[in-house]
Amino acid sequence: MGARSSATRPRAVGRAAGLGLGGATLLMLLSGCSIADWGDAFGHFGWPSRGISLQAHEMYDLWIASTIAALTVGVGVWGLIFWCVIRYRKRGDELPVQTRFNMPMEILYTVTPILIVAVLFYYTAVVQTNVDKLSKNPDQVVEVVAFKWNWQFNYRDGMGEDAETVASTVGSSDVIPILVLPVGETIRFEETSKDVIHSFWVPEMLFKRDVFPGNVRNVFEVTLDKTGRYVGRCAELCGTYHAFMNFELVTVTSENFDKYLAARKAGQSTQQALTAIGEEPYATRTSPFNTRRQSHTWNSPETVAAGK
Repeated sequence: MGARSSATRPRAVGRAAGLGLGGATLLMLLSGCSIADWGDAFGHFGWPSRGISLQAHEMYDLWIASTIAALTVGVGVWGLIFWCVIRYRKRGDELPVQTRFNMPMEILYTVTPILIVAVLFYYTAVVQTNVDKLSKNPDQVVEVVAFKWNWQFNYRDGMGEDAETVASTVGSSDVIPILVLPVGETIRFEETSKDVIHSFWVPEMLFKRDVFPGNVRNVFEVTLDKTGRYVGRCAELCGTYHAFMNFELVTVTSENFDKYLAARKAGQSTQQALTAIGEEPYATRTSPFNTRRQSHTWNSPETVAAGK
C-alpha cells in the first residue's frame, strides 16, 4: 500500500505541475494581448469588424471574449478526451477498475457549467443594457422615416413626435440620401415608417432595429467614434426594390457637423452643405437603382416591362 502511494505521488505531482504550467502559459498569452489583438489575429472570429460606435465596441468585445472562453473550454474537453483515450486504452483482457462515481468530479461537472453560464449571462445583460440605454438629453436627434423604397432623415430640435424638424434629407430614385452625423456625440434615432415594416441598418454599427408603421416609434442611441462613409441598408424584406433601398452614412467631426447643419438651416441643399465642409456631395459607396430594372434584372437588357 505504501509502495503504491509513493509511486502514485510523483505522477500526481507531475500532472499538477503540468496543469499549473499550462494555466500560467494561458494567462500570460491572454494578458499579453488585448481583445482587439485577438480579434484581429483570428479574423474577428466571424464578427464583421470592431464597429464605429462605442456600443459596437462593447458588443465586439463580448463576442471575442465569449469565443475565446468557448475555445478554452473546448480545448480542455478535447484534451481530457484524448488523454483518457491514450491513458486508459485497452492493454489486455483484464477489465479496468470499475468506479461507480467520483464525487469531486461530479461536483466539478455540475458547478463549472453553471459558473460559465452565469458569467456569460452577466456580461451579456450588462452589454445589452448599455446598448439599449437612452439618455435624458441626447446631443442630436434624428428622425428616420422609411418608405417604399427609400429614406428620409429629419434633424429635430427635440425628442418625440411633437419636436420640430430643422432640416431634412429625402432620397429619390436618382439621388442616394446621405445621413451626416458627428462623432463623439450622443445621437438618438427615432424611427417610423409610412407604409410597411422596414429595418434601419448600418453594418458597421453592428446594430439594427426595425422601422414600424403606425404609432410604434422605435428609439435607440449610439455614440460614433470614427469618421468615414458607410453604406446603410434596409434589412427587412419590404417589396420589389428592397435590395436597392440604400443610404450613405457620413460621419464627420463635431465642428464640420455644426457647419453642415447651419448650412442646411440656411436653406442650402444636402449637396451644397456637404461641399461647404469639404465632403463629396453625392454618395461614393453606393448608387441609385434603375427604376426600369434594366441593369438589375436577370432578363436581357432589352426586355420591356409588360404593358409598355
